[in-house]
Amino acid sequence: MPQKHIENKILFIRGHKVMLDKDLAELYEVQTKVLNQAVKRNLDRFPEDFMFQMTKEEFENWKSQIVTSNQAEKTSLRSQNVTLKQGQHRKYLPYVFTEQGVSMLSSILNSNRAIQVNIQIMRTFTKLRELMTTHKELRQKIETMEQKYDYQFKIVFDAIKKLLDPPAEPKKPIGFRP
Repeated sequence: MPQKHIENKILFIRGHKVMLDKDLAELYEVQTKVLNQAVKRNLDRFPEDFMFQMTKEEFENWKSQIVTSNQAEKTSLRSQNVTLKQGQHRKYLPYVFTEQGVSMLSSILNSNRAIQVNIQIMRTFTKLRELMTTHKELRQKIETMEQKYDYQFKIVFDAIKKLLDPPAEPKKPIGFRP
């Protein structure tokens, strides 16, 4: 499974990098319902910093972001009389799992697939953490350079301004002076 495929499924919600229950179920090759039932049977293993349910606002925001990327799916409206097609519509707000929650999932989903997927997901989270650290370090270096060179650039810019706008010669007063 390509790491890029997993990276695309990692979201940033409430200040945490998380994955949706439906995306994890897809990776583990189980139904979302099965994954959530396994979690509910083991709720004591999933404190709020491991897993939480999205609010309606968060879900609507997330949906609006993916609707623009999936315009073709938007045209398929469902009838109220038809049962929900699996994976297309949700009855309940989704659960999201942090890195710790994903690692805990491997202990309740006892399959070789779950183990292999978890290894890939952990590697992806680690790579993202390293990228974020590098990004922060670069930002700090740039800010330090800006502070260091701001004063020097200010002197140069002030000198250029003086050359472009030479001081005006004082005007002689109009009128007769004896």
